[in-house]
Amino acid sequence: MVALLLHPLRCSLLAWVPDLETDYINHYDTAPRINVVILPEFISQGVLCLLYALSGQWFILLMSIPYLCYNIRSYMRNRYLIDVTEIYNNIGREKTRRLFKLYYLISLMLLSIGWVIYTHADHPFD
Repeated sequence: MVALLLHPLRCSLLAWVPDLETDYINHYDTAPRINVVILPEFISQGVLCLLYALSGQWFILLMSIPYLCYNIRSYMRNRYLIDVTEIYNNIGREKTRRLFKLYYLISLMLLSIGWVIYTHADHPFD
């Protein structure tokens, strides 16, 4: 459920990156909007991993750990925020990184949905 809530945020971040590349929008206005949604994304990923651990979903937790570790490492190195002055120098790397994160989250979401369907198909009336 948390992943479904994060999906529109991730897509809006990806919509802003091409606009920044083509200089359709002002980077001084866009960078703070992007930076505001990054920290809640990190927190929700941590909460999601905690819920997986508490509910005993070990396989999905193991699939989520690399993303959580990447988020923690980015936060500790203070590399998670977009710098307004360096936005055009790093736009290609940011776009690639955000697309990879989107594909990773979509695969986790599909895996979670498949796991729920498999579990309920195995025990339909429990």
